[in-house]
Amino acid sequence: MFTGIVEELGKIKRAMRSDRVMVLEVLAQKTLQDTKVGDSIAVNGVCLTVTSLSVNSFSFEVMSETFKKTNLGLLRVGEEVNLERSLKLGDKVSGHFVSGHIDCLGLVRRKGMRSGNLAFEIAIPSSFMRYCLPKGSVSLDGISLTLAEKRANILSVYIISHTLKNTTLSFKGPSDKLNVEFDILAKRTAV
Repeated sequence: MFTGIVEELGKIKRAMRSDRVMVLEVLAQKTLQDTKVGDSIAVNGVCLTVTSLSVNSFSFEVMSETFKKTNLGLLRVGEEVNLERSLKLGDKVSGHFVSGHIDCLGLVRRKGMRSGNLAFEIAIPSSFMRYCLPKGSVSLDGISLTLAEKRANILSVYIISHTLKNTTLSFKGPSDKLNVEFDILAKRTAV
């Protein structure tokens, strides 16, 4: 479990892909602290298991199903990713509960100012719109956000300057694909 509060931006050091698995090595600092092999780390919101560690990086094996259904398969060396260590009992939950199991990919349709706020409009498969509750939570690339609006198959979120500066959203724009995970409680009520 995670909270959707990004701890730091990591940088892709290596992304070696075969038909069945991708080895992803990520440079990091803060999220390396107290991390050991076998721990879970959210990389762009995807829960991955640490398979090896070095002084300044950790590595993951990403199965083909994961890189096909998330944006991890699109990552390139040098690209930044959102990182968060798993929640420990007793930790403060500042965002919302995020499992790291991606529901779908969303496509950025528009990024721009609306009513004095930076807004992202994300197109998602219409079958997932039932999880978009007014003022509900959604995780985009592992970032806990509040839904501002929904229409047809588009969800909108507003971004504060702190989030923009400290996550990958600062360099995301139209046509970029984001990992989308809907709030666990929203999925429960929509059943």
